[in-house]
Amino acid sequence: MPSIPERSDFWGIPHNWMPEVVVYTIMILAGLILLYRLYLHARMWWRVGRQEKRWDKLHIRLGRLIAYAIVQTKVLNQRYPGIMHIGLAWGFFIFFVGTGLATIDSHFFKFIQGNIYIIYKLIMDLAVVLFLVGAGLAAYRRFIQKPPRLTLRPEFTISLVLITVIVLGGLVVESFRLAVEQPEWAWATPVGWLVAQIWIATGASDATLIFWHNIMWAFHLLIVAVTVATIPAGTLLHIATGPLNIFFSKLDRPTGQLTPVSTTPGGDSIFVKSLPDFTWKQLLDSEACTECGRCQDACPAHSSGTPLSPKQLILSLRTELRKEGPLLAAKKSKNGKETPLLVGKAITKEVLWSCTTCGACVQECPVLIEHVDAIVDMRRHLVIEGEMDGMLQDALSNLGRYGNSFGQSDRMRAKWTQTIEPKIKDVRREEAEYLWFVGDYASYSPTLTDISVKTVEVFRKAGLDFGILYEAERNAGNDARRVGEEGLFEMLYEKNVAALSKANFKTIVTTDPHSYSTLKNEYPKMQEKESNGFYPVLHYSELLDQLITSGQLKLSKKLDYSVTYHDPCYLGRYNGVYDAPRKVIAATGCKLVEMPRCRERSLCCGAGGGRIWMEEGEVKERPSEMRIREAVALKDVDIFVVSCPKDVTMYRDAVKTTGHEENLAIKDLIELVYEAL
Repeated sequence: MPSIPERSDFWGIPHNWMPEVVVYTIMILAGLILLYRLYLHARMWWRVGRQEKRWDKLHIRLGRLIAYAIVQTKVLNQRYPGIMHIGLAWGFFIFFVGTGLATIDSHFFKFIQGNIYIIYKLIMDLAVVLFLVGAGLAAYRRFIQKPPRLTLRPEFTISLVLITVIVLGGLVVESFRLAVEQPEWAWATPVGWLVAQIWIATGASDATLIFWHNIMWAFHLLIVAVTVATIPAGTLLHIATGPLNIFFSKLDRPTGQLTPVSTTPGGDSIFVKSLPDFTWKQLLDSEACTECGRCQDACPAHSSGTPLSPKQLILSLRTELRKEGPLLAAKKSKNGKETPLLVGKAITKEVLWSCTTCGACVQECPVLIEHVDAIVDMRRHLVIEGEMDGMLQDALSNLGRYGNSFGQSDRMRAKWTQTIEPKIKDVRREEAEYLWFVGDYASYSPTLTDISVKTVEVFRKAGLDFGILYEAERNAGNDARRVGEEGLFEMLYEKNVAALSKANFKTIVTTDPHSYSTLKNEYPKMQEKESNGFYPVLHYSELLDQLITSGQLKLSKKLDYSVTYHDPCYLGRYNGVYDAPRKVIAATGCKLVEMPRCRERSLCCGAGGGRIWMEEGEVKERPSEMRIREAVALKDVDIFVVSCPKDVTMYRDAVKTTGHEENLAIKDLIELVYEAL
């Protein structure tokens, strides 16, 4: 039986029909065009954006690249789109590796032979199936389901069609070859052999099949070359920028930790208002976006009907970069005055002020885009310009003048302790093992002081040696910093550190996740007696878990409640504390029913990022109200448990406005422990 003339096994190119030099010339040219266009993009990020070090700890960065770009662990967090993308990406990745192996085998040394050859052909054939499953799921999702979060531009359809044609073209080329040669190992390419049966059934001559093999190969080659050359101009750019963004993601900061305001070599502060004020990595973020919309789905501000869509914000930055970036890069301009204003124009202040800085967008992003950092950087410009609503301005003024957002005297901070006997230790004067950093809401809100008193009683039942700072305590500055008032944060930090340095204690405990996150992650190294140079910081749920586990705190009563638990953003997503509160709930004897969105996917209450101090504006439904409706939909849940003073405030109001005050109680974790005592 005739066979297709001698060829490279992978390329299938007849030497007497299309010389290999032609093939490789075409592919090398396409590759060079790709590299040059990618260079132009990278040059634009580097020359327009500010410098930022992201080259350290290469072994960790490579590990992230493998986990997130190759294995795609974050993509798989959502089943349907995860399987879909794994099919597309891994199918293509296998083709890419297979191409390289076959090229080496053809031109350098033979190693794909015998059983290895059979395994190789089987894997390549199964990769076709894997890819086509992914493509089918993608087509159904894009053309039938049409979820609102997806971008439905024609470019996406063109990209999907192109790569599908490439895969099918390779399959058809192989099937013509199998139809002519009909090798004994044809079972190793089941899909190719199945298609080959179509050509065999037509009764076409071998010469005809060889002719069409050659025609299809030429078509396949040209489609591959065109696709490779045009990747930087289309939606497939993310296959390069996504892995790059993952590789250069931040490593040296805890989740959610913000960097101070950057300065010029001359010492002037840089407030982000136009493209050159961003770092090159922030500009890369905009180019890495896959437009999957996961951030948008997870965003509480977007769900409630505010103008913010994290996806659209990043795309707005990308649009401006592609519009103005080439000119800026060509001029080597670093002067924001020479560029159009971005903040307040392409990205409006209403969008920026809608963010709760909950970090859900960052958590969901499969390519590790840092939305919150960019938003806070732009907010800093708005703060300097005074572009904020009146309520927020008043709250910041109160923080600056009184050290709390309530606008009350610092002497009133410990008023709630007046009825407590014996008096709580003042760690400025007496030594204590634990300093309880109480926080503004637990200190000043009249609706929360009862919880603060119960906290004292629980601590004392456990025999805890603790004290407080009384009037020396100031707001930790978490929300001030996320609003964009960096100067105010630094002032609050300095006053708190001054008070802490004069106090006698070993460990900080706080009932406020906002304070917890800031004290633990954003207060630089503080001078104190511990050899490690840092104050250990615990959330009270962690401390309660330790006390109960060690037997120091004994719960004598088993509660018989069916409860659900809300994970606070700054305790959960920002600091990974998920198990301690649940273990405490279990110790009280309560049955825990998990929320549909829990742990790292918990829905924000809507108070963070200074939103609790701002006008709500026109919204469809507040995040706290959405959360209450989720809880009410659970079967036989009596109590909605929280572990944050702001959550108590937000959700007690939400059960009233949703009409569920009678059938769902809002309780702080400490209230369950107090009752179980």
